[in-house]
Amino acid sequence: MRLKLVTSILLITLGLFLFLYVQQSQMSTEVKEEKIRSFSSPEEFREYLSKSEAYVYPFAFGISAPEPVPKQTLPETPALGKIPEVERVSQTNVQVPGIDEPDIVKTDGKNIYVSRYQRVLSVEKILPIRQSISVVKAYPPEELEKVKELNVGGEILVYEKTLIVLSGNRIRAFSAEDFSERYSMSFNGSIVATRLYDGKIYLVISQHSELCPIPLLSANGVSLSVECNRIYYPKKPLPAEVVYTILKIDAVSGRVEDTVSFVGNYASIVYMSRNAVYVAHYSPAEYAEVFFKFVSENRDLFPDWFFERIQKLLSYDLSNQARQVEIWNLMRRMELTMKPEEKILFENEFRNRYEKFVEKHKRDFEKTVIWKISREMKIVATGEVPGRLLNQFSMDEYNGFLRVAVTVGNENDLYVMDSDLRVVGSLLGFGKAEVIYGVRFVADKGYVVTFRQVDPFFVVDLSNPEKPRMAGELKIPGYSSYLHPLGGNLILGVGMEGESVKISLFDVSDPGNPVEVDRYLLKESWSEVISNHRAFLVDEKHGIFFIPAKNGYIFSYKDGLRLIRVTETGFRAVFINDYLYVIGSKILAFDERTWEKVAEIEL
Repeated sequence: MRLKLVTSILLITLGLFLFLYVQQSQMSTEVKEEKIRSFSSPEEFREYLSKSEAYVYPFAFGISAPEPVPKQTLPETPALGKIPEVERVSQTNVQVPGIDEPDIVKTDGKNIYVSRYQRVLSVEKILPIRQSISVVKAYPPEELEKVKELNVGGEILVYEKTLIVLSGNRIRAFSAEDFSERYSMSFNGSIVATRLYDGKIYLVISQHSELCPIPLLSANGVSLSVECNRIYYPKKPLPAEVVYTILKIDAVSGRVEDTVSFVGNYASIVYMSRNAVYVAHYSPAEYAEVFFKFVSENRDLFPDWFFERIQKLLSYDLSNQARQVEIWNLMRRMELTMKPEEKILFENEFRNRYEKFVEKHKRDFEKTVIWKISREMKIVATGEVPGRLLNQFSMDEYNGFLRVAVTVGNENDLYVMDSDLRVVGSLLGFGKAEVIYGVRFVADKGYVVTFRQVDPFFVVDLSNPEKPRMAGELKIPGYSSYLHPLGGNLILGVGMEGESVKISLFDVSDPGNPVEVDRYLLKESWSEVISNHRAFLVDEKHGIFFIPAKNGYIFSYKDGLRLIRVTETGFRAVFINDYLYVIGSKILAFDERTWEKVAEIEL
């Protein structure tokens, strides 16, 4: 065991030293020079951050603020090696098959790993409790027993015979056989998102720093920093609050193979396809630029001196916040020169004209900037679309095109971008007076749910990337925030109607006429699936799915929605062969052929 640990430490140390050498000798990016650059000095880095600190957000222009974005995490594990007598093993429910996401429950077909790092203790939120990971021998179910308790906590990944635990700013890996520690890394920053694909961990770290080089990680006495000339930024400024670094790490040895760093902000969303990692930043317009545009289009409202001062203000080398304060001061000064009736006239005209201005220019006020990073850790493209994303499901890559669904003001758009992230097709202005609540792309179709009072379920035909078109629409009460394809022509929706969790089953065999073929309201006020897709499980062989709420619910979707089993506990479920295991304060094992309970164990 000591020999294994020493070997692992040597591999990590050697990997970090090799990586440091590569960092110094390679400073290349495939993005065109005019679009992206790297910082040349700590002073340039600091100046860039100081100038991008305060951009105006859309609600400052009369646009509703975006809904809270669920905490980002990412997709599913490759097939685990053959285990005797085990032919089927469930994986975490993910966006892209084969790209794993960390979660609080995993199985390798032999054991079930349950993290006590987070548990659903109330209907509406997740609360932390004592950190530990229970290792339960799961198959065959007659031998169900807890075999190990690890004094660590966090979200879990399992690859081959390696158990990987991510918690806060640390990653630790253990042998899934004797549970000895294989490697450990501590990061100077927060883990934002993680993916596991083809034996490599893609780890996204965010760091807030005004100085570079930025210390990144330490492992076994070896440290790694991000140098100034390895931090990239777009020539066109965006709100830069943090530096993001993506690390590519060998899942078994812990060796850091490569990294790439770039500026961003906290309102970021990560999506990974089999070809690339996409990091999207929300980028509201600068207040001074928008205000000057409004003044320019309404010259009769403002005196000449005011227009000239605003125009000159844009030429000054000031931060966005300083410009905004100066504009407010100029507005107060202008109003002090007005007579009472002039002030009333101005205020009414300003309000009405500004509303029309916002409607006309809404796609100029807020944008999403997207970075595309190849699996070789090269920034290969950057691009932007108007509006804001809901979550990672708002992006999807298919046949070399990236499809992006956004909310813009009080309506919604869908854009198609080529491999260089240039917009080649768009569908604008659907779901008016609504915002996006759910998105799912399946091959050449897009399914979008918007909501304010009713739930429009849109079917978008994306067979021609340059000419996306609205194929069909269905309006029903409530909304679906998570959409899941069930094979064939069925889409499952999980959301809310009134105060109840709502499950909808849509038939999309005719894209021009989507039909809600069944619906089911649970006597529950919330389900974790609404904000976390990893809590959902489907077993297509038996035509069932599992949804956690205050209780655990098992539904059949063959011939409509039918509730076939309820458990008093259950925040996750997995299957091994024809046995479904519901995990909560205890683990319950059911035979899916009869739905008889065959085993039970307390955690």
